[in-house]
Amino acid sequence: MAALLSAGAGPALATTASTGTGGGLLDTLAGDVLGGVVDAAWGDDTTREGAQATRPDGTWDATRDRGSMWSLTRSIGAQRAWARGVTGKGVTVALIDTGVVDVPGLDGEGKVVDGPDLSFESQGAGTRYLDGFGHGTHLAGIIAGRDAGFDPRKPQGTVFAGVAPDAGLLNMKVATGDGGADVSQVIAAIDWVVEHRDDQGMNVRVINLSYGTASTQPWQVDPLARAVENAWDHDILVVTAAGNDGLAAPSLLMPAVDPHVLAVGGSDHRGSDTKLDDKVAAFTNGGSAARRPDLLAPGKSVVSLRDPGSYVDTAHPEGRLVGDDTGRWFRGSGTSQSAAVVSGEAALLFSARPRLTADQAKAVLMQTATPLVTGGPVQGRGVADVGAAVTTVKAGLVLPTLRQSLPDSTGLGTLEASRGGEHVVDPETGTALTGEVDAIGSPWRPAAWVAAQAAGATWRGGAWNGRTWTGTTWDQRQLQGVSWTGSSWSGVPWADHAWPTDQFQARSWRGDSWKARSWRGDSWKARSWRGQP
Repeated sequence: MAALLSAGAGPALATTASTGTGGGLLDTLAGDVLGGVVDAAWGDDTTREGAQATRPDGTWDATRDRGSMWSLTRSIGAQRAWARGVTGKGVTVALIDTGVVDVPGLDGEGKVVDGPDLSFESQGAGTRYLDGFGHGTHLAGIIAGRDAGFDPRKPQGTVFAGVAPDAGLLNMKVATGDGGADVSQVIAAIDWVVEHRDDQGMNVRVINLSYGTASTQPWQVDPLARAVENAWDHDILVVTAAGNDGLAAPSLLMPAVDPHVLAVGGSDHRGSDTKLDDKVAAFTNGGSAARRPDLLAPGKSVVSLRDPGSYVDTAHPEGRLVGDDTGRWFRGSGTSQSAAVVSGEAALLFSARPRLTADQAKAVLMQTATPLVTGGPVQGRGVADVGAAVTTVKAGLVLPTLRQSLPDSTGLGTLEASRGGEHVVDPETGTALTGEVDAIGSPWRPAAWVAAQAAGATWRGGAWNGRTWTGTTWDQRQLQGVSWTGSSWSGVPWADHAWPTDQFQARSWRGDSWKARSWRGDSWKARSWRGQP
């Protein structure tokens, strides 16, 4: 049975709370909504950071918590970059995720632009753009959150700041409050970002895709791989989560398995101030010799912005912080968080040197990473050090001709193989979306899509793949929505779908246990959004 959750800004959302896995989070509740197998609960505070950071008066002190953004930004060199005036200004990061709510830290004027809501919740005015799940808001804070009064020259634990506090965010919502999302919605979102990257004064140079599927076809033909490569070819750095299925997982998720993009695994501080005992986080997909994570970033017990009343907030109260009088914070672990850290780092690089290409930015982040003393191939080049990376680009120490030499994906594979066993369900009929049909019911014609992509015309006004998904009118930095016409994949006209109190049960599912790998539900095993919230 569905239970109602009140989203951060008020709307009610449907979720399958009775099963504990309805949104597709991860199995151990551990950490990454989009992630895979995590070894703890969502809060994942196995090193007792919260207890150590609690002052005698019972309040939480960010400077004493290794998972706080104050501690994290100091450890990765972001605070050194800020001191040099590099704060992400002039760069926009596109966040393709579960939406964003304007909680404090994300409510500054011009901070968030709401692009097209391509989720099923776009059909309800009360849920459009908003994050009923809690994942997107958490990542948005990591990437570019910023409190009023933040001073980059004197960062303080009492004033919240993400990695790139002056970067802008493009909110590209593709998933519902219970995590329902189809791979076609993600592909459509990537296409839109490429073709509209300069709208509304934006300068989109980074896509954060803390999402992945267990695609059953090679990246050389997968349409999701083709979509991210197209973004890369337009000099948009695509940062992807490696996945949270654990070090024994034989493959990274799609599209992280595509070597064109920047695949990020998680590092674990192990509760120590020294970096000598840091290791690859146990939840990180280990992959194979053919493809490992490119680098690591902190992903253990990361404290970012809480989305009150969201799915993860309600289902996982252990993520809230003891001693947090403000109720603003939420702790999560996973490669989703790690990817968000690197997206913020990339924004700092493009802010420091706007003419960098995506290939150059990837190379600099990898070359300046610090290898773990504990070693191992899963770490890639090691833990990203954005302070060193900014120093490198500021000094002009980047090869001007640097370019990856890799074959391209044809994109001519199937949507069904790309889904990797994850499916959304039409609540009117219980019919799963399968086969070569997109999320609103149009036949998928890969050759025509590839040709349109080459022409820069996958989107024609508000239409993608032959049907209208969104409006074309901007109002106060929000792209206005439209009502969908025609029928869903189950044959029921969209106009006949009930949207009571703005609810839609777009449940991703896997087998009888509703372990939606798309956003791995309560068990956090959602391979589609493998990692953490």
